[in-house]
Amino acid sequence: MMTAKRRSYTKQFKIDAVQLVTDQGYNISEAARNLDLHPNLLRRWKEQFSNDHIKSFPGKGHMTPENEELKRLRKENQRLRMEHEILKKAAAFFAKEST
Repeated sequence: MMTAKRRSYTKQFKIDAVQLVTDQGYNISEAARNLDLHPNLLRRWKEQFSNDHIKSFPGKGHMTPENEELKRLRKENQRLRMEHEILKKAAAFFAKEST
């Protein structure tokens, strides 16, 4: 059974698609049909672009500063939990050995 490959679009393609709707007066369903997109996808792109032109469509590996910090903090939290578990096991080992 073949699985459908997920399509990816460049930032410029997304901006151009949104501008078809916003600047050139196409409605979302018509523009989506011409670009072979699902209308909900184009609608979501339009919403993202209207919320923040600069931060919209960050792409792979280009996270917002908030998401970068969240990822860093989650990684640090995981490392600290592992260190804590190691220290608990070491303390239990040495407590058992001293008796």
